[in-house]
Amino acid sequence: MEPNSDSEHHLMIEQNTPQTMQIDPRRARFPCCIVWTPLPVISWLIPFIGHMGICREDGVILDFAGPNFVCVDNFTFGAVARYIQISKEKCCIRSHQAAYTSEDGYEQDEPARDLLTWDDAMRKSTQEFQHRAYNLFTCNCHSFVANNLNRMGFQSGGWNVVNLAALIFLKGRWVSKASMIQSYLPFVIIFGLGITFGGWTFITFLAFFTFLLVGWFLLGTYFFRNLIQL
Repeated sequence: MEPNSDSEHHLMIEQNTPQTMQIDPRRARFPCCIVWTPLPVISWLIPFIGHMGICREDGVILDFAGPNFVCVDNFTFGAVARYIQISKEKCCIRSHQAAYTSEDGYEQDEPARDLLTWDDAMRKSTQEFQHRAYNLFTCNCHSFVANNLNRMGFQSGGWNVVNLAALIFLKGRWVSKASMIQSYLPFVIIFGLGITFGGWTFITFLAFFTFLLVGWFLLGTYFFRNLIQL
């Protein structure tokens, strides 16, 4: 038990690392940011859907990448394309809370003690998601980021997979023009080929696929709250 605990603590928090690093895309350092990158196939058809992560104060990216696995400093689907930096002044991370209550209304077993910093809150979310099964439709990378933001009390909480996706799509900054082109080019090519060879059949298929996928997350988030885990 002891070596595991030390290893996990060292992995999450490097005490000697400066906490005032600037954003540096070349080194994949995005302090206190939500980061986004396109997903293979899905983003080629629906370009506003992608993979998401959240960064520590030293800029290292963490993302929920698979069952019981939070990836550290190795963004699962490639380089960051978009990011949005979170002002810590808009967070209210409380110290000595009695317990953390998740978005679905269930109280967590472990008290949320000494949540004094951004990284402390992230460590708690990471420990929780290291014991969760990954599912694209019910518990995914967006769930992990939303859990972190709610734990931090960013803008009073209430974050879920839908408003989080809208936030990064509407307010996220592109890392570069090249990253914007790389994100949208596959969609433009597929859409052009689909229109050329499939016509209205392709448009109908794409609209139906988008409606099903977006509709699932809307229903699971706002009507059947137990479907989408946070």
